[in-house]
Formats: sequence, C-alpha cells, structure tokens
Amino acid sequence: MPAARRAAGIPCSTTPFPSGNPQPNYYEDTMDQAINTASLTNDVTQRLSRLGLAGKKGLVVGVANEHSIAWGCAELAKLQGAEVVVSCLNEKAMRFVSPLTEPAGIPLKPCNVENPGELQALVDFAIEKLGRLDFIVHSIAWAPLEDLHGRVIDSSSTGFARAMEVSCHSLAELAKLCAPHMTRGGAIVTMSYLGADEAVPHYGLMGPVKAALESLVRYMAVELGPQGIRVHAVSPGPIHTRAASGIAGFDELMASAVAKSPLGRAVTLDEIAQLTSFLCSDAASGMTGQTIYVDAGCHAVA
Repeated sequence: MPAARRAAGIPCSTTPFPSGNPQPNYYEDTMDQAINTASLTNDVTQRLSRLGLAGKKGLVVGVANEHSIAWGCAELAKLQGAEVVVSCLNEKAMRFVSPLTEPAGIPLKPCNVENPGELQALVDFAIEKLGRLDFIVHSIAWAPLEDLHGRVIDSSSTGFARAMEVSCHSLAELAKLCAPHMTRGGAIVTMSYLGADEAVPHYGLMGPVKAALESLVRYMAVELGPQGIRVHAVSPGPIHTRAASGIAGFDELMASAVAKSPLGRAVTLDEIAQLTSFLCSDAASGMTGQTIYVDAGCHAVA
C-alpha cells in the first residue's frame, strides 16, 4: 500500500537479498495493517456518528408533563448530546414542566399557538438560545371537547377550525418560521395517529384533522426538500398522555389496540422517542414525506 504509506509519511522501500529478490519489509507490512485498521475504525466512527443527535440543535413543541410524547423526545435528544429548547402551553403548564426541564438544563418557554405572535416569540427564543435549528418536533393536538365527543357531522365550524389551527396548521406556520434558521438542512417531525386512515371509535373530529396533518407532511416534504429539510409524521399507538385523557373511552381504545397488535402490547414513550430521534438524525438522511408507525404493528392488522 505505497500510496497509503506515503500519505502517512512512511517511507516505501525494500531490502534486496544478495540474489536480487526483494526482501519483504515486515515493518512496512505491520504499518499497512495499522493503516487499514485505522481507516476502518475511522469509517465506522463516521458512520456511527450519524446515529443519534450529538451536536444537533432542536426545538420540541408541546410538553405538558413527564408522560408527554414531546418530553420523551426532548429528554432523549438531550441524553444523546443535542441542545434543546422546549415549549409548554402557558404559564400554568410551566408548574408541571419546569421541574422536568430545569434539572436537565433545557430552556422552556410557554407558547399557545392560538395566540397571535406566540409562535414567532418561541422561535425567536429558540434561536437566541441555540443560534440555529437542526430538528423540530411538533407534538400538539387539541379540539374542543364538545366537538371531539360528538359525531363529526355535528361538529361546529368554529370547533373544527380551531382543531385544524392548533393540530395541523400550526405545523405549517412553525415550519415557515423555522426553515430560515435550518441553514444546514434537518428534519421536522410531527405526531399523528391511526385514526387518520381508519375510522377509530371515539376519535371523532381528530381523525379528519390528523388526515390533513399527514397530507400536509407530504406537501411540506416536497416544498422544503430543496433546502435539505426532511418532513415526517410519526404515528404512535395509543399511550396514556394528557391529550389522550380527552378521548372518550380511551381505556377501551387502548385495550383494543393491545389485543389487535401482533406484538400483543402497547408501545412505550421511549420507543416513540427513539423513532423520532432516528428520523431527526443524519442516519435518516434519505427519507422524507412519510408517515411511520410505531404501534406494535396494530396498523398492519385489518
């Protein structure tokens, strides 16, 4: 490997036998092996560095408490070496969220996307703390209870519009505000549910809203792809979160999902966070525009 030795500053020479045949230089052979090993080690290190979020900077929107999907994602990102800013709904919610973020050294800011200017203020806060953004996790969904618990055809236009604004359009608005700060490309991930594709009992109004959200993901992937920004929806199976508590018959929904799933169990918050972390990492650089399930296989069963 003369070229490799020259690159490493090692002289290339052979010592001739009296007969004129060259004698192998075992020092050089040993160095060849060392160079090969170092090259392989470097390649493995580079490839493994694409896994995880070390050195990344991200904004996670929608933490309510320690059971929130958003918190699971933020906590794992921090453990993997990312710098993270998170949001919660309002000052009241900060009482439940700040005991999580303060010990972890994660900046927290309240943000109600229905209030004009608050989403812009959140992004400004994140840029002030981080300087740039590499990934965004959007994990907010809401509908008025009177509309959520009734039939979809009985929902009010106002309630439907508010559910769309909070749960769907806020993703588009967030992307518009964050994209100029994603100068190295990156990823935007939102949270959906199987009710976007199937009529799930008691999911009601949120089904059409989540279907719109998944469609929005595909259009955003096309629009932001030239900037190197990838967009995905993660579709978890049901887990006990504050948002889930607003769904009528949630315990029955959970039991049905467990019984239906090939793995015979519910998914964990960590499993949802692990998938989200992968999609935000460089290891998923060739993927965009997808809805990816983490539901113990429930979506695959008719």
